[in-house]
Amino acid sequence: MEFEQVLKGRFSVRDFADRPVEDEKLGKIIKAGLLAPTACNNQPQRIYVLKSAAALEKIRGITRCAFNAPVVLMVAYDASEEWHNPLQADVTSGEQDVSIAATQMMLAAWDLGIGSCWVDFFPNAQTAEAFELPENIVPVMLLPLGYPAEGVTPAKGHLTKRPAEEIVRVL
Repeated sequence: MEFEQVLKGRFSVRDFADRPVEDEKLGKIIKAGLLAPTACNNQPQRIYVLKSAAALEKIRGITRCAFNAPVVLMVAYDASEEWHNPLQADVTSGEQDVSIAATQMMLAAWDLGIGSCWVDFFPNAQTAEAFELPENIVPVMLLPLGYPAEGVTPAKGHLTKRPAEEIVRVL
């Protein structure tokens, strides 16, 4: 698929077919996250693949936004490895690095015919505790993955884009 078509075609899928994601395709999706650029190449992102019955039951018990997907990626960062801006103490890269990796995985999934949905609607600390993550690991987002159910369409308003003049400023 042409890259621009991937960008234009991708939408948040919230209803998945009862069909597993093949390991080969899942590997390609994860590889896209591993290839993501990160601040100073520190690579603090951590990708937890939730696909066992126990892991999926646990995440579905924590948030309704796992959408019954056959795989949910929990994308986090290691706070001990994130970059810290020496010019401003409160600026760090962990969430940015995770966001870049997750975006690349989302787009790679769509290119392979697999839907996804960026999910922030979950209790981060409770999720870290439930999955017994080390204290320095900070979950940022969930990425349910799977084949879209038949008839799934983009949410109302998905195709509505603000004009570039409202968003872009040339200085």
